[in-house]
Amino acid sequence: MLNIVNVTFPFFALVLAGFVATRRGWLALDAIPAMNAFVLYFALPCMLFRFGASTPIARMLDPAVIGSYLGCALLIVAVAVVLTRRGAVGWNDAAFGSLVAAFPNSGFMGVPLLVDLLGPAAAAPAIVAVTVDMVVTSSLCIALSRLGTAGEHGMREALSKSLRGVAANPLPWAIVFGALVSATGLELPPVVFKPVAMLADAASPVALFTLGAVLARSQMRPDPEVAGRTAAARRADVPLVVGLKLIAHPLLVWGVGSLAMALGLPLEPFALQVLVLLAALPSASNVTMLAERYGADSGRIARIVLISTALSFLTFTVAVAWLV
Repeated sequence: MLNIVNVTFPFFALVLAGFVATRRGWLALDAIPAMNAFVLYFALPCMLFRFGASTPIARMLDPAVIGSYLGCALLIVAVAVVLTRRGAVGWNDAAFGSLVAAFPNSGFMGVPLLVDLLGPAAAAPAIVAVTVDMVVTSSLCIALSRLGTAGEHGMREALSKSLRGVAANPLPWAIVFGALVSATGLELPPVVFKPVAMLADAASPVALFTLGAVLARSQMRPDPEVAGRTAAARRADVPLVVGLKLIAHPLLVWGVGSLAMALGLPLEPFALQVLVLLAALPSASNVTMLAERYGADSGRIARIVLISTALSFLTFTVAVAWLV
């Protein structure tokens, strides 16, 4: 257990450092968007490109990994919608509550943490999961969020807007270009690869520190008011969604993956191990920004992200001790 904590603690410590620095005023709130931009548009794309370029293309196109992870994500979304859409909670809040329950923080935290924990082979299933969540899970939940506003037309428009957002996101393109390099066997000259590698090395510490800063900022901002819902009502389902993310999601991935292997499907035990640990990660912080953009209760989502991140140091460590 101590060896596991020695690996996981530094990652969570960097999140805590960013949180404390922001809460203490050592990091200006105005600096956080610039740090986010550096991580999103420079560091993380370079990290994902490097992993994609060094990973055999067949491992990134593994249908058993894609099908198992996607099926579990869709089940978590369905369960979360059923459990949270009641009373004053409409489609918009239920959809983003479902997204935050099914979308782990695999970009900022998961890929570098699992590669450090399990080795470079963990990159392939982790990249598959990142792609599924960014392209399919988030697009579906954004489309569901429009069901209560403009019917089929609104859902179609939201899905189109979501897909345009995916196309403008540099992370999927970094994965695609890395996969192309892997498939063609192309070797980049050192003068090109060296700056990419330097930015990739910066991705993990800066992303984790920025994550802590984003979480602190969400606590420092006034909680936005939501019509028809009291503060107590808005917090009522937070423990439920956190439980779905940290407990139900990894157990579901483990159960579905184990069943798939028992039925003879070509899912490797190591790939399942990576997928379960990805599902055990806390909620992705970018869901808060998506909820705010689409007029959902972003304060509720930020609270779920914060609590799941704090608790995941314990729950993720337990999951690693169980599987590794």
